[in-house]
Amino acid sequence: MNEDSNQESNEQVGGIVKQTIDSATALAKAVPIYEDAIQPLAKETGKALGTLGKAVNVALAPISLVVWGYDQIKEFLETRVTEKLENVPEDRITTPPTNIVGPAVEALKFTGQDPTLQDMFANLIANSLDSKTVLEAHPSFVDMIKNLSPDEGLILKLFASTQNFPMVDVRLNNKNDSSFNVLHRNVSQVGVLSNCKHPQLTANYLDNLCRLGILEIPSGQRINDPKAYEILTSDPSLEQLKNQIDGNEEFFIGFEQKFIQATGWGRQFINACIIDKRVKG
Repeated sequence: MNEDSNQESNEQVGGIVKQTIDSATALAKAVPIYEDAIQPLAKETGKALGTLGKAVNVALAPISLVVWGYDQIKEFLETRVTEKLENVPEDRITTPPTNIVGPAVEALKFTGQDPTLQDMFANLIANSLDSKTVLEAHPSFVDMIKNLSPDEGLILKLFASTQNFPMVDVRLNNKNDSSFNVLHRNVSQVGVLSNCKHPQLTANYLDNLCRLGILEIPSGQRINDPKAYEILTSDPSLEQLKNQIDGNEEFFIGFEQKFIQATGWGRQFINACIIDKRVKG
């Protein structure tokens, strides 16, 4: 296919996508963005709360700058979604399910300013426009993205290319019986490997991803290769802790080895929202 044909095909695909986007983004235009947060609260709560209201207004004013309007959403979808579909043949472009695209467009009002979440919505909408991948795009994925932080999105990119990751619970074990206290739970390298902005919150991020059913920690299972855990158990901060307990007649530091992986449901979410649609074609 020559360059002129490629350009003509891309323009046709872009036209089909544009028609869908025009319909979807009309929802965003029809549903107004409420501006209550930046109006003087004293109008509603009375003069007694006027001072407090002004302080709250000042604190919330920046929100008006990051909430996306109709034009921003339309421009984003027309460029990013079309780019995601550049390797998809024209005959596979189909009208997407409205219960996916409609809520996704609405959600972009409040998440569109973050590049990681932007990209997830663009992949989801693009997959819903492709007859080959539309079944991967589930309506519930919109709310799942809304329940993610940008760091959690970065973590899921890591799981797109790797099956599982080792993790440990750091325990203070009693030498006299089988009792123990968990000092640090779900210690892993996931946050560091994902380049999270706040890696100290990794255990909490993983809790949320498990809560959403995207990831799981199989009970009583571990990776067969013991060396997989060495990077965790030999961490300098844990070595310092072990040295503090070393020689204690009652306690010692131990580790419960386990791992974290994507669920089957999580794999579908990753395929639809995390893996770049341009790579999948």
